[in-house]
Amino acid sequence: MMNVYFLLAIAIAAEVVATSALKATEGFSRPMPSMIVVVGYGVAFWMLSLVLKSVPVGVAYAIWSGMGIVLVTIVAMLFYGQKPDWPAIIGLGLIVSGVVVLQLFSKMSAH
Repeated sequence: MMNVYFLLAIAIAAEVVATSALKATEGFSRPMPSMIVVVGYGVAFWMLSLVLKSVPVGVAYAIWSGMGIVLVTIVAMLFYGQKPDWPAIIGLGLIVSGVVVLQLFSKMSAH
């Protein structure tokens, strides 16, 4: 099971890299950032498809998207100077809380 969550971590990291590079593509007019986006999303979906062999889709997607949102926000802060305000921070906290509740308390995550 730990191997599955390692694959999910790779999927999340690849999606974060791809999404973060998306802004730099300038509408896919710049080749290098565009390649990073295409390869990143390819790896992300490939790893996610492997995860879905043993983790319910709702659980895997909640973790993948929730953690992706939080990590992309952090990358945007560091590289693009985007500063979340308090409502954004609270919202991100709620996303993380929702993923934790789903993982720890939902029968959906038991497979």
